[in-house]
Amino acid sequence: MPGVPERDDPEAGAASTQGEHSGASFDACTAAQADRWTAVALRTISPELDADASREAWTWLYDGRMATRKALIRAEPCEVSVTQAGTRITWTIHPVLILPLAHRQEGELPACADDLKPQPLGAW
Repeated sequence: MPGVPERDDPEAGAASTQGEHSGASFDACTAAQADRWTAVALRTISPELDADASREAWTWLYDGRMATRKALIRAEPCEVSVTQAGTRITWTIHPVLILPLAHRQEGELPACADDLKPQPLGAW
């Protein structure tokens, strides 16, 4: 399961790191904010990457970033990855569309119902 390291294989007699995953999340409100966060993360780690991984990072920053933003605006998921010393680092970016509340009688709406403002699909 993503975000959860796989357990050691007791049959192997040693800790297994193959297939290990860890995860974190960041909530962005727009496509621009999501790709900006990814760009900041890549720029932050790039000085510590080896030459090949750094090249992967800067290729996305210069050539792939706009395609990522356009895909997010179309509500399509995206991934950005670099490989450092045999470790694959991947940012998965996907829009989460919020569904409107089910129809209710006006007098029965919860107090928070007016807080949710539907946005057009292209706003993401």
